[in-house]
Amino acid sequence: MEEKKLVRSNENLIICGVCGGIGKYFKIDPTVIRLIWIILTFGSVGSGIIVYILAAVIMPEM
Repeated sequence: MEEKKLVRSNENLIICGVCGGIGKYFKIDPTVIRLIWIILTFGSVGSGIIVYILAAVIMPEM
């Protein structure tokens, strides 16, 4: 059984590949992850941007 790792995507990226990596990890289309992220960012007065930057720094590249 192959071990799943949460990494940034090099293939499906727009900014840093965070949403692409999360989408691949959970086997969900990255566009859905991006839409959810945008909705949560506007709903939380921009704190999603800080979380995205932290994820981009913490998550290793593929």
